[in-house]
Amino acid sequence: MLRALALLFFSVAAAAANRDVYLYQGADREARLIAGAKQEGQVVLYSTMTVQDGRALAAAFEKKYGVKLLHWRGSAEKIVQRALAEAKSSHDGADVFETSSHRMEALYREMLLEDFYTPAFAELSPAAFPKGHRQYVAARFAFFVLGYNTRLVKPAELPASYEDLLHPRWAGRLAIESTDVLWFAALVKAMGEEKGLAFFRRLAAMKPQIRSGHILGAQLVASGEIPLFVDAYNNNMETLKKAGAPVDWKPLAPAYGQASAIGVAKHSRRPHAALLFTEFLLSREGQEFFKRVNRVPASLAVDTPLNKFPHEIIDPAIALDEGEKWDRLWSQLFLGGKPVEREE
Repeated sequence: MLRALALLFFSVAAAAANRDVYLYQGADREARLIAGAKQEGQVVLYSTMTVQDGRALAAAFEKKYGVKLLHWRGSAEKIVQRALAEAKSSHDGADVFETSSHRMEALYREMLLEDFYTPAFAELSPAAFPKGHRQYVAARFAFFVLGYNTRLVKPAELPASYEDLLHPRWAGRLAIESTDVLWFAALVKAMGEEKGLAFFRRLAAMKPQIRSGHILGAQLVASGEIPLFVDAYNNNMETLKKAGAPVDWKPLAPAYGQASAIGVAKHSRRPHAALLFTEFLLSREGQEFFKRVNRVPASLAVDTPLNKFPHEIIDPAIALDEGEKWDRLWSQLFLGGKPVEREE
């Protein structure tokens, strides 16, 4: 009992000390942050970004600050599971989390994150911030657009609205990604649930191909197997377009995006390094990195052609508060009643 109380007291005190680091705004802030991070020596990142991107970021961060970045890559769900298990066992785990915003919202609700401040906030899109708190913030976006093969789809016949997708010319020529439940939910809500579900029932009646993976879907557009990909990621289409593939993309209103967000661990044992890396990723240097690897940066100070259209970011609370409902409807419409099989 005494040991448990002592551990609880230590945990509360450590969390309070971390909060002081995360929110400090004194004139010597940068010097204190760098000195503390160098003393801590390393920072542990749990992230869904690719191993290749993680290595490139680690090299840039270590070169700039002399602090080592250890990147553990996992699916968004596994990041949450691992964080919860480590919190229960008081294991020395992640200092920083970077994953889909609805999984970050789950970590926030489990009280595993902490408020933090960085001057980089001033340059981020207003859409980067969650409602009511700043315990995570978007670092990058992915936008849902029409992806199409320019040899198979004429400019004059390109849909100008979602309703245009129901034209008979698109029967047998459409594809949808198999796990985009949140995109579906956001659109239905925007249209009004009754009207939105009626639209998707008519879309499902056109028997679109159901493909797993946005990258694969984009590649199949390039090869001509898919003329029109309804919920492509625009960065994937742009990558292929720049490589010379016969593809292009177009947003339909309302255009939605999903955020990948970053936040610092409440009980990090390396709080200076945690905040220093988070600030690095949100700074112009980190955001330029995302631009170079053809992601959509959250910073408005980094120019990109991938966000120059009216858009909204999907509310991450939909996944946590209404996820079962939308999974069930999506499965009935597009998966023949089978469960949604997301990345493990």
